[in-house]
Amino acid sequence: MRLPALFAVALAALAGGATGCDAFEIGGGARHATLTYTDDARAAYNEAMQSYKNKDWEDARSLFGEIKKLFTYSRYARLAELRLADIDFEQEKFSESITGYREFIQAHKNDPDIEYARYRVTKALFKDIDDTVFLPPQEERDQATAGEAYKEIKSFVRDYPKTRYIKDELYMFDVVVGRLVRHELYVARFYLRLDSFEATIKRIDYALKQFPGSNLEPEALVLKGETLMKMKHLDEAAAVFALVQREYGGPFVATAAEFLKECEELRLKGRPGKPPEPPPDPNAPPLHPNPSTTNPAGPGAPPPLL
Repeated sequence: MRLPALFAVALAALAGGATGCDAFEIGGGARHATLTYTDDARAAYNEAMQSYKNKDWEDARSLFGEIKKLFTYSRYARLAELRLADIDFEQEKFSESITGYREFIQAHKNDPDIEYARYRVTKALFKDIDDTVFLPPQEERDQATAGEAYKEIKSFVRDYPKTRYIKDELYMFDVVVGRLVRHELYVARFYLRLDSFEATIKRIDYALKQFPGSNLEPEALVLKGETLMKMKHLDEAAAVFALVQREYGGPFVATAAEFLKECEELRLKGRPGKPPEPPPDPNAPPLHPNPSTTNPAGPGAPPPLL
């Protein structure tokens, strides 16, 4: 790996006792230049950025590492920390980049680039969510990284509601929330196949409460209504299907309408009719007394005056 002449000169000057903003001389033929500590740091950083822009990652990594060592007290040392995390990100070493960004956040809590570092944490977590055809469907996989991304994105948007990264954050949030809700519905359907109805309802209710605004509410509610039907809770099921019809659009509205019709049919079939008349009891008094036995004047005669 090449070591630029600027770094060699700076290293010699610092070893000779130049500190802070002390000036030191570098010579080349008849020309002399005086560079301050900050100017050297800036020049070194710009040179490292050339390797970064050229995607010469290993060279850029070495140069930024030297900046951290030689110009520890300059602004450019902190920028070098971020660029090192960026290099890991660009090389798809997302776990390493997350560690680098978080170390920067922890060490420089008042730095103006904290917003950028936190944004990159969310981006790296989002990128680190496995998505390949060689893996099981998304909803069947472990969602630990997606859950962490959800928390980081939510926290970031809360702390920086007017961030310049808001469009990207909202996109990532929608994708992550959708993935988490689909996982919950996958587990709910697993319980439903086992006829574990209570567990199914709890999983659906958790998804609806924990991840509002996922655009999967109609699907979740229809699944909840279907489960309630299997539990013979037809009135509750009908109320859920009616809610889908009233509040949402999309294909699940038609599904809810079909289930609602089925609920009505089941309720009609199961609704008790008029109970059958009990057999007459020969020992019971007559409901309508025979006038001939109650009117001493005889049948058809007017009742006696009292």
